[in-house]
Amino acid sequence: QVQLVESGGQSVQTGDSLRLACVTSLRSFSRHSMGWFRQAPGKERAFVAGFTRFNNNTYYTDSVKGRFTISRDNAKSTMYLQMNSLKPEDTATYYCAATQAYTTAQSMRDRRIYNYWGQGTQVAVSS
Repeated sequence: QVQLVESGGQSVQTGDSLRLACVTSLRSFSRHSMGWFRQAPGKERAFVAGFTRFNNNTYYTDSVKGRFTISRDNAKSTMYLQMNSLKPEDTATYYCAATQAYTTAQSMRDRRIYNYWGQGTQVAVSS
């Protein structure tokens, strides 16, 4: 059974940094497109950042460009999200997700294409 386990979420103040990790049990980690999503209370789960498989092109939602950086360590089957200059609007539960489906810059933002999800880690940013 595939497992994705997020960690690193905590309560911080505006301007602080956090690094989230997603450790997976995926056998062929590099063959999966990976994504970070977040869900704030009362809102839908939304794309934050992601990698396409094989070529590792990265994509970000506009609101985090320049502040967040996604990375992956194929040897450890782990994905990271470095979050700098955090703002209160970044407050949410953050989820990692994986898919073996072919993804494009557009399709990878759609949570429906992802087969595997973690349980989430909470990030709270106070002003």
